[in-house]
Amino acid sequence: MAPAIPSHMERPHFIGIGGAGMSGIAKILAQRGAAVAGSDAKESATAESLRSLGATVHIGHAAEHLASDASCVVVSSAIRADNPELARAGELSVPVVHRSDALASLMTGLRSIAVAGTHGKTTTTSMLAVALTELGLDPSYAIGGDLEGPGTNARHGAGDIFVAEADESDRSFQKYDPEVAIVLNVELDHHANYASMDEIYDSFETFVGKVVPGGTLVISADQPGAVELTSRIRDLSTLKVVTYGASESADVRVHKVTPRGLTSEVTVLLNGKFLTFTVSVPGSHYAHNAVAALAAGVALGIPAHNLASALGKYTGVKRRLQLKGEAAGVQVIDSYAHHPTEMTADLEAMRGAAADSRLLVVFQPHLFSRTQELATEMGQALALTDASVVLDIYPAREDPIPGVTSELIIDAARAAGADVTAVHDKETVPEVVAGMAKPGDLVLTMGAGDVTDLGPLILARLSS
Repeated sequence: MAPAIPSHMERPHFIGIGGAGMSGIAKILAQRGAAVAGSDAKESATAESLRSLGATVHIGHAAEHLASDASCVVVSSAIRADNPELARAGELSVPVVHRSDALASLMTGLRSIAVAGTHGKTTTTSMLAVALTELGLDPSYAIGGDLEGPGTNARHGAGDIFVAEADESDRSFQKYDPEVAIVLNVELDHHANYASMDEIYDSFETFVGKVVPGGTLVISADQPGAVELTSRIRDLSTLKVVTYGASESADVRVHKVTPRGLTSEVTVLLNGKFLTFTVSVPGSHYAHNAVAALAAGVALGIPAHNLASALGKYTGVKRRLQLKGEAAGVQVIDSYAHHPTEMTADLEAMRGAAADSRLLVVFQPHLFSRTQELATEMGQALALTDASVVLDIYPAREDPIPGVTSELIIDAARAAGADVTAVHDKETVPEVVAGMAKPGDLVLTMGAGDVTDLGPLILARLSS
């Protein structure tokens, strides 16, 4: 078993402690008994959650927030070199630890499952966390989103399994040594860090190469990038490869996905036997995520029929097709999708759930670099809607790129036949949507930025 607290993490200070990845590690350390501290740009429910676990959370970034006795400073790739707390760490000679190294240290000595891929990581990791918990295995987990049931993105469990979302965006997933690795898909994204598909493949090959000898890779048999990666790593003799998907050649074959409103019934062929279970989120994309989770659990030696039943207890992750409410006969749902493949998957899932209802989308592009590279594909995805509202680009960690605006997406969407309205003032969106929506419609807020805040405001405007 792993030590309760790695020695260098006894008094950690997190810069950006409220972030999805950072907060999870901080929560686990606090639950293990570490004296956790950190700072974040603004107050949030996450900050309050950390305080309830005994952590000290400062709002704003200032050198004096870093205690002189801090054992390390934890940063993510989003933290800039001129951050005052990071500069203070240098003055005090406090070791600086990247988020991925901190997570890797928490996984040491445990049977770990690392979930990677351009999209679907959070959902698949969450499905495993819920199913393993339901089976009484009390896993630890670190996820990039809050589970609907427990309402948290991380937990320190007493069991010997650790399930982690493995982030490929900055190559940090190469730090882990999992017993089971899942690769859902391999696509060109994170353009600020990868210049080509060859760089992406090289990075995933390194990740897969870190699986412990005798361990297992669970990988899609359908997605072209995953198929290519499989062909590249077939010579790794210490690795067992298990493929899953609709392909006839898949080791775990998805035989059928039957839509049931906002749920799906999935039938797989595993070891020559058919197995049927329910997934409490709509669409084929999420059904395939569940099958990946099933295959990973089986690789750890958990009986398939037990896992299948437990996976049915998964009810979703916040921001992954999360129903926010209903007003005036209109349902408002929130989606984190921001890559064209994710957008298409969620829009197709909602199309299946909507039946004869109209699908209206409020989309906020995420990152200038992603928009520069994928604006056409984003616009084409929006053609799946009955009407859409497109906001300005959410910059996150990036500076603007000349000539790159949401107009690139709007032009592509209109060229694909979409009905698109550009809205530059986010505050006016509730009024705009209320003017568009009719009873029976589905409204989807979509994007990785603060578009999620609009759901309750839209509902309030519809109610009035």
